[in-house]
Amino acid sequence: MQHDDPTAVFYDRDHPRGPMLRSLRSLFKSPDEPADFRSGDYWDQRYRTGRTSGAGSYGRLARFKAQIINEFCAAHDVQSVIEWGCGDGNQLHLYDLPRYVGVDVSPTSVEMCKSQFDDPSKTFVLTSEVTPALGKLDLSMSIEVIFHLVEDEVFDAYMRNLFDFAGRYVCVYSSNTDRRTLHRHVRHRRFTDWIERNRPEWKLHSFIRNRYRVPIGFENKYFTFSDFYFFEKK
Repeated sequence: MQHDDPTAVFYDRDHPRGPMLRSLRSLFKSPDEPADFRSGDYWDQRYRTGRTSGAGSYGRLARFKAQIINEFCAAHDVQSVIEWGCGDGNQLHLYDLPRYVGVDVSPTSVEMCKSQFDDPSKTFVLTSEVTPALGKLDLSMSIEVIFHLVEDEVFDAYMRNLFDFAGRYVCVYSSNTDRRTLHRHVRHRRFTDWIERNRPEWKLHSFIRNRYRVPIGFENKYFTFSDFYFFEKK
């Protein structure tokens, strides 16, 4: 059996030691995870208990993301951005964007962001409140969210929103492989397959490899497994 990184043994569902390793999942479960796990509930509870969006929204990883996004927006005259998963708002402090709409499934996230930014150029809304009246924005972004969408129906609805509200470009910053993990709130997906099947008119515009990239399983507050994918409608 071939694997593309040394940690694959821990996540491959077909590996001989897979069942034993997956049985350890309960040891990694957060105390605030419900028995019937739902990603939206997990993140709202996480923010309500004072936890953050994660290491990727802080320090050098956050600065790297902001640099790439700001440079792309400046180079392509992007005037409006919608981000699907605005989280705790910390990353937004580093963006330089003329108009920003932050969307999140968590009511706590939306209120946290509203309290931080008293700025008419920034709007924050719940996913359930987004309607076609919002229109299409120049750039639609998904920043380290896709691998947290563990339910298939949630993933599908999220991807449709991501592309349906995009006027010119879509930005995805994520892993891009199908792999489950020991953590109930993380499920890696090869999202480019979904795009090819469901939004074939959108083509890869550019790919930017993360300068702090490591294989899945080695991520920490200094390194991650996500890369940048920018798509353009053809």
